[in-house]
Amino acid sequence: MIYLLRMPTHVVIGTSLFQIIFVTAIVTVLYAVLNQTLDVLLALLLVIGGVIGGQFGANAGQKLKGEQLRLLLALIVLAVALRLLIGLLVTPDDLYSLAPLMVGS
Repeated sequence: MIYLLRMPTHVVIGTSLFQIIFVTAIVTVLYAVLNQTLDVLLALLLVIGGVIGGQFGANAGQKLKGEQLRLLLALIVLAVALRLLIGLLVTPDDLYSLAPLMVGS
């Protein structure tokens, strides 16, 4: 939308967030109906985190320029891609362990 439609970055961010609200709401309801399970505590924590994070993001979005927002988005996408790559290449010692990682042991 930024490059093809030449929309301002702030408008693209708002449009994306508006779309995400409906997709996540529909997927949550469908998951609960089809699987007959829903972790209410987890859902509540995610909603609270999303609302608080949305407020911080909205404030940061108003203070940053469009170029800065695009750079930040690019860095986040690269960080996620790097994390996924590491997860694919590094084999864990124990595939089924739920224990926390101990550094230096």
